[in-house]
Amino acid sequence: MESVEEIYNKYANAVKKYIFCITKDMNLAEDIMQETFIVAINQINKFRGDCEISVWLFSIAKKILYKKINKNNKIKMISIDELEFADNKILEEEYINKDNKLKLFEALQKLDVNTREVMYLRLTGDLTFKEIGKILNKTENWAKVTFFRGKQKLIKEELL
Repeated sequence: MESVEEIYNKYANAVKKYIFCITKDMNLAEDIMQETFIVAINQINKFRGDCEISVWLFSIAKKILYKKINKNNKIKMISIDELEFADNKILEEEYINKDNKLKLFEALQKLDVNTREVMYLRLTGDLTFKEIGKILNKTENWAKVTFFRGKQKLIKEELL
């Protein structure tokens, strides 16, 4: 297994980007990233290795964020039209420019919460379906089907 320093160097930025994509608050993203690694260091013996360490770290970060949201309603989740991709890999490479991104995110806002979260994780987090399933406590197949159905719904309703 990698050392704590290697894990931090490899995944800290990804955890921070993940939280930033959700909150659009860099200070909060950095705080949660730091808390995530504190928890990870303290609970490294609980890591069973049945998933990628990145999936485990994203799960910790997400739990910390939700605890903060529940504890302090001042944290604002951003609307879909304010969200930008962490990188330019997007739905079948059809939506590369900002106008299309905005249209896509507005369309994603009309989906149910589970589908929207799968779409966000896939598009902004550049995660595999297996990783998405682990983060959301579902199966890899569930993540694939949810993503596919979400994409089909957007196409069917001409939201794209």
